[in-house]
Amino acid sequence: MIKITFCLVRRPDLTREEFLSYWYEKHAPLMLQVKDIIQCRRYIQTHSFPPEMSEPMRASRGGPPGFDGVAEAWYDSFEDRAKTRQDPAAAAAAAEAGRLLVEDEKNFIDLARSPLWWGEEKVIIAGDAAHFFG
Repeated sequence: MIKITFCLVRRPDLTREEFLSYWYEKHAPLMLQVKDIIQCRRYIQTHSFPPEMSEPMRASRGGPPGFDGVAEAWYDSFEDRAKTRQDPAAAAAAAEAGRLLVEDEKNFIDLARSPLWWGEEKVIIAGDAAHFFG
């Protein structure tokens, strides 16, 4: 399982509340609408608490300003995504769905200040179980 992690910074013209509301009430339904087309298996939004709650921890580490939220989207594999893209109709549908998502993201995310990357999750603690094979 692979995933995209997207650290979101809101557009400067939006309040934190406007950003979180749009993300949850408008963008999440769009993700639900296109999930099968883009082969998304799981999608999670982590909404940040107000910045003052994290400020002491951030300052103690000398860290950068925080994010307004983090989105995570899971996919089966790069190979499965590539295989589906070999079908011209599926590839066109996925490209259109991706375009719709990015266009919607422009409504609430400052894309230039919001890093995203592909990664693979390594579970260390899951419930009462802990696993580390360092």
